[in-house]
Amino acid sequence: MPEVSCRKSLKNIQSYAPAKTLEAIQEELGISNILRLAANENTMGSSPLVEIAIQKTIRNLYLYPDGMCTELRKKLADTYKLNSEQLIFSNGSFELISLIAQAYISEQDESIIPVPTFGWYKVVTLAMGGNVVEVPLKNHSINLEYVKNNINNKTKVIWLCNPNNPTGTIFDKTQLTNFLKSIPKNILVVLDEAYYEYATSENYPETSDLLELYSNIIILRTFSKVYGLAALRVGYGITSKKIITELNKVRLPMNVNGLAQVAALASLEDQNFRKLCVENNNRGKEYYYNVFKEMNFEYIPTYTNFIMVNIKEDSIQVANEILKRGISVRAGVEFNMPTWLRITIGRAEENIRLVEVLKDVLLN
Repeated sequence: MPEVSCRKSLKNIQSYAPAKTLEAIQEELGISNILRLAANENTMGSSPLVEIAIQKTIRNLYLYPDGMCTELRKKLADTYKLNSEQLIFSNGSFELISLIAQAYISEQDESIIPVPTFGWYKVVTLAMGGNVVEVPLKNHSINLEYVKNNINNKTKVIWLCNPNNPTGTIFDKTQLTNFLKSIPKNILVVLDEAYYEYATSENYPETSDLLELYSNIIILRTFSKVYGLAALRVGYGITSKKIITELNKVRLPMNVNGLAQVAALASLEDQNFRKLCVENNNRGKEYYYNVFKEMNFEYIPTYTNFIMVNIKEDSIQVANEILKRGISVRAGVEFNMPTWLRITIGRAEENIRLVEVLKDVLLN
């Protein structure tokens, strides 16, 4: 009997395998209170104003959400000095990345993707029948010259994660501006800035300033990281009205739920909490730098809320041993960095606990 068949392009894609929940890990290992430092979540949580806002909104669950995120749009534009008409909202960055592929990638079009980087760029390219052109990093950083050298007449989208996940590195404004000046304007450049708020260096580009000069860029940001709303899924893009018009053709109506909208709005009202999170992260970075220097471990200076460290051993085995002791971290093998770990920077006591466990695993 013939069976229903999927699109041919999907045969090259493996189903997304989500990380195990804390509950599943705890049940499997018989351990309570697992500390998750594997998913780059903000372990400080979210602003206290978020819970208050959600409680006030509970009684309105029967109402459809605002499909244009009107109040959130106004507040976000005011907070980051953006043009509200250049904003598009999504159910997390995952959805916006998918929308870009649906709107702009046709069969046999090429996406240029530095590697290692965020894996969803490759998935959405293949799903649309496009071809992936992988470009290696240089010294763990995205090299825009390498990217430019791979552009041809089939190039449709260039995916640039800045700061890059998983390496935590950045390219600066001069590098980015020179790159944008030198490439064809019919290529869409995606600047994924999920860790924007953590990149406090003066060398980090303020890309929204480039929108007037370059109509072929879209900037992606999220409320999942510094604002601690990963469970509610709120992402947004900053780009030209023309690109937003095209993305809205494939965007689901009312794609950001009502609770997510009020939570994001409340989080923007508490910029002091955001400041505390960034300060905590900066202290955590310095702590890890000092520890890894003492342990004689190579690490990558980071502009994010995670850090990559070379523990000189099989990262899967080490990560599993750390998990048995109640902490989850990310093994670097999936990034083709088999002796590296990616560790989320948490609160001071969590960072100290991780280091104690790591030393115990490596010394025993």
